[in-house]
Amino acid sequence: MPRRAKRYTPEFKARAAKMVADNSLPVAQVARELGVSGTTLSFWVKDYQRKLAGPPPSQDVPGQERIRELERRNRELEIENAFLREMVAHVYPLSGSHPVA
Repeated sequence: MPRRAKRYTPEFKARAAKMVADNSLPVAQVARELGVSGTTLSFWVKDYQRKLAGPPPSQDVPGQERIRELERRNRELEIENAFLREMVAHVYPLSGSHPVA
């Protein structure tokens, strides 16, 4: 018998993503607390961050606006990098054999 996929309300997804993004909490920790998959939660967080970032910057954006857009993108990449480091740590727990220090 096939498993039915769980359905979550948009409000639940937004609240879960906000917990991670706004409080700098680890995705794995929040996922465990809420009983959802870490991968699923990471998709929700990316979607939440995309909504916060707004549309991609155009090429004719004045200097200060362009700097703000680049700083925002830098923050997004830092969050994604932290998430990836955390995932590597969970894949290679305490073995010391993972490539990320």
